[in-house]
Amino acid sequence: MNKAQEKLLQRFLTYLSVEKSSSLLTLNNYERDIRSFGQFLVERFGEDFDWKQVGALDIRAYLTDMNKREYARKTIARRISALRSFYKFMVRENILESNPFARIKSPKLEKKLPVFLEEVEINELLELPEREGLGLRDQAILELLYATGCRVSELVGLTLTRIDLGNQYVLLLGKGDKERIVPLGSTCCRAVKNYYPVRQHLMEKYNVPAHGSVFVNNRGGVLTDRSVRRIVDKYITQLAVSKKVSPHTIRHTFATHLLDHGADLRAVQELLGHANLSTTQIYTHVTTERITSVYRKNHPRA
Repeated sequence: MNKAQEKLLQRFLTYLSVEKSSSLLTLNNYERDIRSFGQFLVERFGEDFDWKQVGALDIRAYLTDMNKREYARKTIARRISALRSFYKFMVRENILESNPFARIKSPKLEKKLPVFLEEVEINELLELPEREGLGLRDQAILELLYATGCRVSELVGLTLTRIDLGNQYVLLLGKGDKERIVPLGSTCCRAVKNYYPVRQHLMEKYNVPAHGSVFVNNRGGVLTDRSVRRIVDKYITQLAVSKKVSPHTIRHTFATHLLDHGADLRAVQELLGHANLSTTQIYTHVTTERITSVYRKNHPRA
């Protein structure tokens, strides 16, 4: 892309970062998707294309190109969403009068029910870490993931000032820097309390400068998203379940089990930090499907 094209893209990314408080992952996804469209425009118009010259025929050609390349519906929908936001920004900045992507419909996605662990499975998982050293850290991580349904990014971003073991609650910082208070159970609080001496020992042993992050790696530094995924993978392998399980699966498990035990849907929405109730409603489909399955397996005339 030339300087003018690049400048406009960077203005948009700055807008997302500063005004929308978008995460680094979101910024990277938007940038990648918009650059992909930019490459398509280079092939269509040449190096000196202008973002403003895009019309309905160009968008239709782009959709056709993605379909020919057999991109997944999810990928196409994500790219259209990113471009819709980019062009909406241009309208906002009075660069364009209208958004050419405003009326473009994203492909309908198949609604896949979230994978979750049964209660016996999650209980077995929580029993796997050793009760010493880094095992205590892993225990605290698994307990906190299940006790709060937090995202991995929320877990690694958790600081000591945001967790109150005495009053048994945690203040999570979610998407868009939105805060929410989530209660903690006594089992989770005990696991975190047992882990704290390990954290202190590692930081002192490796002479790590003081930092407020709750969870640390094996050398006392701040734990990363990727490390949490490796930790969860390690214990899932030991658990030997056939399901594809990730840290986010534990979030699904948290929500499903709450609804199974009679929790109000709106309460679960608040605990998960969902902006829209419709996002949370997918878990009602999970519980309904389970009830139907139990009925068909056990009712004599089913």
